[in-house]
Amino acid sequence: MRSIWNGSISFGLVTIPVKTYSATERTSSVSFLRIHEKDGAPIQYRKMCELDGKEVPNEEVGKGYQPPGDDTVVPVTDDELSRLPAPTGKALTILSFVDPSEIDPLQMDKAYYLGPNGASAAKPYALLREALEHHRKVALGKVAMRGRESLAMLRAHDGAIVMHQLLWPDQVRPAPDVVHEEVKLRENEMALAETLMDSLGELDPAELHDDYREAVEELAAAKLEGEEPVAPAPSASDAQVIDLTAALEKSVRAARSGRGEGAESASVTPIRGRTTKKKAAEKKPAARKSTADAPAEKTAAKGGAKKSTARTAQKSTGGTTEKTARKTTGKSTAGKAAAKKTAAGKPRAKKSG
Repeated sequence: MRSIWNGSISFGLVTIPVKTYSATERTSSVSFLRIHEKDGAPIQYRKMCELDGKEVPNEEVGKGYQPPGDDTVVPVTDDELSRLPAPTGKALTILSFVDPSEIDPLQMDKAYYLGPNGASAAKPYALLREALEHHRKVALGKVAMRGRESLAMLRAHDGAIVMHQLLWPDQVRPAPDVVHEEVKLRENEMALAETLMDSLGELDPAELHDDYREAVEELAAAKLEGEEPVAPAPSASDAQVIDLTAALEKSVRAARSGRGEGAESASVTPIRGRTTKKKAAEKKPAARKSTADAPAEKTAAKGGAKKSTARTAQKSTGGTTEKTARKTTGKSTAGKAAAKKTAAGKPRAKKSG
């Protein structure tokens, strides 16, 4: 790997000579040339002067600075720029050590690997790398590269020190008012979203690849061989989400199914505040029967009511009659016994001679 910049890290009174290597590769992304459609020849871009309309050679191309909000362009030479103060020079001066969470990802720009430059730099380089990793901090500082001064962040990564160029705070645009109203979220929706996040599992970086680039390469290869390019099948996706909860549940099942889990494990785990379908079915009242069955049930109910009334009446009447009969019989028997007693107590009449 070829070094693109040599400098040093200023760590207090310690100076660490380093070489800088590009940590990212953008040439692998898809790029297209502009061509003339009639003959397929590439179209060249020429530097044209806006005043005389003539092409300008590279040796006559200079630099100019246009102040913000002004149409005037001020010519600036390389000699004038070289005399400007550059306090960081070719040194990355560490200003402070902060937690990684304090760095807004919006500020991160291009990344570089820093390697020790020479045998004498190996030990202080390793010391700074281990200190960053053990203390779980990142270093913030300033660096001047390619004629520009920028913020820089150093962090330990995979046995090396990585430098991220950072945008200045005033280069980050404020967030616009993209959300115009507050949205109320239910507890079960939030729990389902977190369940979906857990269900997606870990990601293997080796499985990540650029599908679009591969499709372009296959298209170009097919055309070179004179074959008809085959259009890939469009991916199936829901055009509109109607029920958020149902969509989340479906996503959870799909995520778990994609990880090779069975149908049972693909079901959504019941969460607090949400009733499962089985419990909901048990809690639901019995469904009303059809209108055709209603008259029969009504008639049967009436018949049952009549029988019940008859039984009640019979029971009541029978009980009352029996009691009355017993009372009457008792009175009659007592009357007869009293009459006999009275008759027995009276003197018999003498017969006349």
